[in-house]
Amino acid sequence: MNRRLSAAAGLLVIAFTGFGCAMQPSGQADAGWITLIEGASGLDKWNRIGDANWRGVDGAIQADRKTDKAASYLVSKRRYTDFQIRAEFWASDDANSGIFMRCADANKITDKSCYEANIFDRRPDPTYGTGAVVHIAAVNPMPKAGGKWNTYDITVKGTRLTLRLNGVQTVDVQDSKFASGPFALQYGSGVVKFRKVQIKPL
Repeated sequence: MNRRLSAAAGLLVIAFTGFGCAMQPSGQADAGWITLIEGASGLDKWNRIGDANWRGVDGAIQADRKTDKAASYLVSKRRYTDFQIRAEFWASDDANSGIFMRCADANKITDKSCYEANIFDRRPDPTYGTGAVVHIAAVNPMPKAGGKWNTYDITVKGTRLTLRLNGVQTVDVQDSKFASGPFALQYGSGVVKFRKVQIKPL
């Protein structure tokens, strides 16, 4: 009798455990992550600099034209210090884009006032092309991002910056130039699409 009671109690524990797991929110795996772009939505979560034609197209936020010579940006409305970024992007072979981080001035985004994780397969000097942090960490050989969907995984914590492009680490560097600030998505040329952008403060 005791064995039967123990077995029944064990089954109840398993059942309730399974029920509890089933009741957990579907986004549990993304706990702590803030989604700023999801498919073709999210432009309201950014401030715009420049006149690039950012818009929702075919399940992504896309830009493929600007009239000003200067690059254009989507700038986060919040400042961040330590964080992780996950970004899914597509770039044409001739695209010039990047993810700028800890920007010193939210109204003036440049590769000398922010850390830039570059997306630029045809950069004249490929030393700081796709996969590099411009002026800070070179990449060799330079990976190519053009013509396909890619994922950037970026961690900035203290003075350490690490970049992974499509699962391959391209940068692991120490630098103390910029401590905090918003981050930004760049449109410089070609066709650039972002279909998912998330940040997780650390």
